[in-house]
Amino acid sequence: VQLQASGGGLVQAGGSLRLSCAASGSGLSISAMDWYRQAPGKRRELVASITRAGSTNYADSVKGRFIISRNNAKNMGYLHMNGLKPEDTAVYYCAGDLEQYGSRLGDYWGQGTLVTVSS
Repeated sequence: VQLQASGGGLVQAGGSLRLSCAASGSGLSISAMDWYRQAPGKRRELVASITRAGSTNYADSVKGRFIISRNNAKNMGYLHMNGLKPEDTAVYYCAGDLEQYGSRLGDYWGQGTLVTVSS
């Protein structure tokens, strides 16, 4: 059972990236999913959250620019990042509350994917 984040890279300010988070393992489903980020020398912060039903919440710093989404059938989550700024540079992590065959497993974290925004 694991979560794997991907999609990071180098982008110019104003550009866009889409991060993906895949849950792998038999019988898995994702309840809630979050995206966090940690910039160098800073604490990890919550960027966006989405429930199983699709309700979303965003940090004030990304509202209007980032969109969190999910595909329950594929056990995938996404973070669409638009209007990127240099201050968005960080390692981005997905975290999910996982269930396996209907029983809660707990919180799992992906390995992180680096997003670098150049000015």
